[in-house]
Amino acid sequence: MTDNATPADDLREETAEAAPEVAEHDAAATRIAELEEQLAAARQETLYAQADIQNVRRRAEKDAADARAYAATGFARDVLSVADNLDRALAAIPASLREDEKFKGLVTGLEATGRELANVFGRHGLTKIEAMGQPLDPNKHQAMVEMPSDAEPGTIVQEMQSGWMIKDRLLRPALVGVAKKPD
Repeated sequence: MTDNATPADDLREETAEAAPEVAEHDAAATRIAELEEQLAAARQETLYAQADIQNVRRRAEKDAADARAYAATGFARDVLSVADNLDRALAAIPASLREDEKFKGLVTGLEATGRELANVFGRHGLTKIEAMGQPLDPNKHQAMVEMPSDAEPGTIVQEMQSGWMIKDRLLRPALVGVAKKPD
């Protein structure tokens, strides 16, 4: 009798020697148990592989959607400097020249160009970040200077360059002056 064996196990071993079909049955049962374990492991591996394939597919779809949505980012960033220059040009025209008949057509054309550029930006998901009077948001604004002001400290009181978003991503932060308590 072995240490962990029960009397029934001992009896089975003794009779198995006399009856080979019992030994064959035991060997077959052991083999079936091994095969069932292998089958369970293979099923588990298959499930993991399917889950991995599904994750790869989802990631690829997300990457493709992001590539479509943000493909124009570099071009848009470059065109923003053109829009800035157009805005500066319009701001530099004195009011007296805006009313002058000689320049009225030029000013109207520049303003129309600015509006069309804004419409094109809008169609492609570019939006201007509102900065003036807003609290400083380091995710959208870049503080360039602190200025003494009666406004709440941390409030934007000057916009040096407009900020832009493309869809839900920052394209360019707004360069701003932020209020601080007067000395």
